[in-house]
Amino acid sequence: MTSPEHAVLVTYALSDDRYGEESDRKAIYALQGRLRNAIEAAGAGEFDGNLFGGGEVELYAYGPDASRLFAAMEPELRAFPARPAHVVLRFGEADDPTAAKQRIDL
Repeated sequence: MTSPEHAVLVTYALSDDRYGEESDRKAIYALQGRLRNAIEAAGAGEFDGNLFGGGEVELYAYGPDASRLFAAMEPELRAFPARPAHVVLRFGEADDPTAAKQRIDL
């Protein structure tokens, strides 16, 4: 049996109520590269991608331990200036309604 896939789900506000300015998107893409590197260096999982829309961007990362994954990502997430922002750590599979979740405001 494999370990459940935990997640770190990050949400940042953008500069408008749609997809943000081009500068927002460029900054997010640069952040994604730093997150990939940090996660890989820690051997904590993988960065999976983003979803832009509705004035915010959601970033997705997955691994076997949400706490360890967040620890690898946290310095970059806290240094990124967009606010409001928050993270949800999900301790279990996406389709598990009993999976524990923890919200952390950045």
